[in-house]
Amino acid sequence: MTTSHAYAYGKLGDHDVLRVGFGAMQLERADPADAVEVLRRAVELGVDHLDTAQFYGPVNDLIRTALHPYADRLRIVTKVGAVSHPTERLVAAQKPAQLRAQVEENLRTLDTEHLAVVNLRRTDTPPGISATGDQVVDLDSQLAELIALRDEGKIGGIGLSQVSLAQLRQALPAGIVCVQNLYNVLTRGQEDVLTECAEHGIAWVPYCPLGSAFDWLPSVTDNPVVIAHAERLGITPAQAGLAWLLAHSPAALLIPGTRGLSHLADNVAVTRIELDREAMTAFDALDQDASV
Repeated sequence: MTTSHAYAYGKLGDHDVLRVGFGAMQLERADPADAVEVLRRAVELGVDHLDTAQFYGPVNDLIRTALHPYADRLRIVTKVGAVSHPTERLVAAQKPAQLRAQVEENLRTLDTEHLAVVNLRRTDTPPGISATGDQVVDLDSQLAELIALRDEGKIGGIGLSQVSLAQLRQALPAGIVCVQNLYNVLTRGQEDVLTECAEHGIAWVPYCPLGSAFDWLPSVTDNPVVIAHAERLGITPAQAGLAWLLAHSPAALLIPGTRGLSHLADNVAVTRIELDREAMTAFDALDQDASV
């Protein structure tokens, strides 16, 4: 392992951001005071890319409490395409009017007039929620609504989540700035989408970067090869898995989440870690599931 600042920053649209940001979803289950402390510490450590969603329960309120008014360098990214439900955790909300309403609600709860990026969470394929009936909406009509919101100055950039290569290519004329798909060192079925993002200067922001969000996903931090190289290099298995993502593609931006200050510091430190050739070669050979 070497330490370096050479690739610590990447592009999110027109903005330079630290390549390790913060995914706020885990704060949904955190003690509010602890969540506020974690958010403030993240910014102190240099995090300037924060990923949230209105359907993460109280998270937007916590962000507003901790960080408002936002520093100019802080890029707030949110997601639309689903809403909370009384009996189900989430349901699809894919219609253009619903997307607009979700953007407006994010603006309200974050107490801001502008969102750096809004990601459209498509619901065509698993994992997660799937759209049925009148919630099966064509991508072009959704993009038209997001473009209108961008033209109004309410959002800065348009992103996509859970999309295929064909959908990404269909959306390119809208000016896509980032894509969030399932991807990590053990689960690389989205390599074609990553390649397309890199070719077009689109940020690649993988979710489940350590494979721990779903029981059926292999866990990066439990993998014996990852563990062995992490021990050899004097870093944690989580740092090793995240460092591989940064080294694998310059388009990658990471948004690992945590409710703990120590894990937060470990995550941000990944921007200064470069795996050696031995580890990269071993990790490159680890893909266990190219179908997801």
